[in-house]
Amino acid sequence: MKSLFEQNGGTYSTVGDYQIPNLILPNEPEYHIGIWGQRRLDYLKKHKRGLYTNLLTSGKLNSHLHNIDVTAFERHELIVKQMMEAQNVTEHLKADDMMKWVGMVNNIRNCADEIVRNELIYD
Repeated sequence: MKSLFEQNGGTYSTVGDYQIPNLILPNEPEYHIGIWGQRRLDYLKKHKRGLYTNLLTSGKLNSHLHNIDVTAFERHELIVKQMMEAQNVTEHLKADDMMKWVGMVNNIRNCADEIVRNELIYD
């Protein structure tokens, strides 16, 4: 009697005493995955195993990570720009007091990182 897997066109390979299903992941486009996509991948693997497995087996993982990466990068840049304008962190301040400017920019970037992680990566 054929298994449901075989009835649906699946095949097996014999390895020693075991029958191993011949599984092939669907083709999916290759994307460069940046830091935000890597953070999302790490989060999915550690905390959202079901979603990770679903995206992987459906061939949508790379496009999901690419979309997150692009969206997070754009969001981060926008937040940094808006916060710098709101806090009056300008080139003039940079010329007058470099250390103050560096401290403020680092603080703004850290805040933007946290916002993006909470909105897009850990959702």
